[in-house]
Amino acid sequence: MEWHTVREIANGWQGEIEQKWPKYYNEIQGIANGSGLPFIDILILNIRTEIAFGMFNDGCTSLYWKTQTKSFLAQNWDWMEEQKQNLVILDITRDNGPRIKMITEAGIIGKIGLNEFGVGVCLNAIKVPGYNLSRLPVHLALRSVLDSQSADDAARWLQEIGIAASAHILIADKGKAFGLESTAETIRIIGMDKENRIVHANHLLLEHDGPVDAGWLADSPPRQQRIQQLNSEFGSSTDREPDATDITHILDDHDGFPFSICRYEEGPLGMDATLFSIVMELRGRTATVYLGRPCQPEEVILLDF
Repeated sequence: MEWHTVREIANGWQGEIEQKWPKYYNEIQGIANGSGLPFIDILILNIRTEIAFGMFNDGCTSLYWKTQTKSFLAQNWDWMEEQKQNLVILDITRDNGPRIKMITEAGIIGKIGLNEFGVGVCLNAIKVPGYNLSRLPVHLALRSVLDSQSADDAARWLQEIGIAASAHILIADKGKAFGLESTAETIRIIGMDKENRIVHANHLLLEHDGPVDAGWLADSPPRQQRIQQLNSEFGSSTDREPDATDITHILDDHDGFPFSICRYEEGPLGMDATLFSIVMELRGRTATVYLGRPCQPEEVILLDF
């Protein structure tokens, strides 16, 4: 896509965001001012999903698992190796909202993490063409979750205002989780299974009206099956509850390479690698970030409140 076309699309969003969600508009403006870059360029980063509607985007595998004593929310985030240098961890403190800790890409105000109330969010990209200018862009939707005091509040608000493009947003707190599958036309809710779990990869699991899932990642169905299998095998092989190490081991699984949960730039897929993993424990309001692949992390960072 030509850059002038990208800017034209972004110009269409600028007034909508300024009018409907001014606090996010102002934060994007602040980043532009601080970086010395044009506002429109920072806006483009924050509406990347909508601009790239139906085009290539990032992949990942996510998991929520509530036990008797813990509430885990975790995921791998896979994309081009070159994107690793753009990852940043933000600690956001302000007077009019909860403290937030998240891992994101420089310039993007909403991504993957948790807040001081123990509300967390993960993201799975979904490839369905189209976007809806009247709804909240995906990365701002992620930020809205982290601005919430409960998973209920976050999910309810996003269902009311809508999400502008296709994605799966996994919203959770210590007691509940909701998987919001969205397209430009619909939002469908995935609830916890009988073991209080939700797992998701990069294709739609529910029926939606309008354009259909393009099935853009051949490895998404195998990853979905594999993470379900690993969860089931753990539950049937031991009486103990999973701990953070067990959740991390699920994310560093290489079964079926190159269609594996933990990925690296080899094999016929060739383009993507796991750039980070995050394991959150929402009752304790802690998270561990593994930069690089969780099997061989380059750095391990603890986030807590």
